[in-house]
Amino acid sequence: MIYYLEDERNIRELIVYTLESSGFHAAGFSSGAELFNAISEEKPDLILLDIMLPKENGLSILKKLKDSMVTKDIPVIMVTARGSEFDKVTGLDMGADDYIAKPFGMMEFVARVRAVLRRSRQKENHSELLYKNLKICTERHQVFLNEKEILLTLKEYELLKYLIENRDIVVTRDQILSRVWGYDFDGETRTVDVHIRTLRLKLGDWGKYIETVRGVGYRIGG
Repeated sequence: MIYYLEDERNIRELIVYTLESSGFHAAGFSSGAELFNAISEEKPDLILLDIMLPKENGLSILKKLKDSMVTKDIPVIMVTARGSEFDKVTGLDMGADDYIAKPFGMMEFVARVRAVLRRSRQKENHSELLYKNLKICTERHQVFLNEKEILLTLKEYELLKYLIENRDIVVTRDQILSRVWGYDFDGETRTVDVHIRTLRLKLGDWGKYIETVRGVGYRIGG
């Protein structure tokens, strides 16, 4: 079940329709009060939260969700106006799992929903991430390729983990910098390219699964 809080009816109905057409159960709400009433009846697996709301903004609602023992573990995707970088950073700092900027394509939107739900399930199972013949033991911060441990630096490990958590989705260099290096990191995006190169070298033939998407970023695929 996915809940979507959005005050604009047309957008809300379109997103709910898209989610249900993609195999999810979904419900839309126009206010924070409606959302919390619904949560009291049934906890969702994911909440989509618009930031620009007329009565109480989405960041305030996010804080309530993360401060409550009942809702703190429900994953949240923030829906932001394009270019509102401050809102994106603030939302992620407050515990949001991802953000998507309006206007957005429906295929990308559904892919991001699936990625966040996948990460949420992996957190519940906690112990490992698997892709092809590579395994990440998240509790011990270890990486194994064909059962042989690969020694990575902390940033290489976090970069690989982030790419696998978002496999089949293109992540931009800016998104990688925000997630892996922190929002205050003021280096150039070339830092990401250098770490991708060393990561590929350490992973050998497996490194081919880290695809470069020219002019955009990187993706685990293949």
